[in-house]
Amino acid sequence: MKVSVHAVNFTIDKKLVDFVQERMDKLEKYYDKVVSADVFLKVEKTSDKENKIVEVKINVPGDDFLVKKQCKTFEEAVELSAESLERMLLKRKEKISSHI
Repeated sequence: MKVSVHAVNFTIDKKLVDFVQERMDKLEKYYDKVVSADVFLKVEKTSDKENKIVEVKINVPGDDFLVKKQCKTFEEAVELSAESLERMLLKRKEKISSHI
């Protein structure tokens, strides 16, 4: 799966890119037809501690899934986003297999 990581308003380090890539690759075991993923990492300028926003858009044939999470760290937000996507992909897989 092709994963594009976009950092908005800050520079991203290699460790975070690797973490995101690794976590997104795990989604393929839930649904193997995932084409690509766009991951947007944003830092919101607020006094709130939970100012890290992660938006993940996953492309599968015939559909796109979008998840947005806001947390204290990017790792936590990526993890929560991936868990939501896992549930969505499993639902889609069940829906498609029930039509066959």
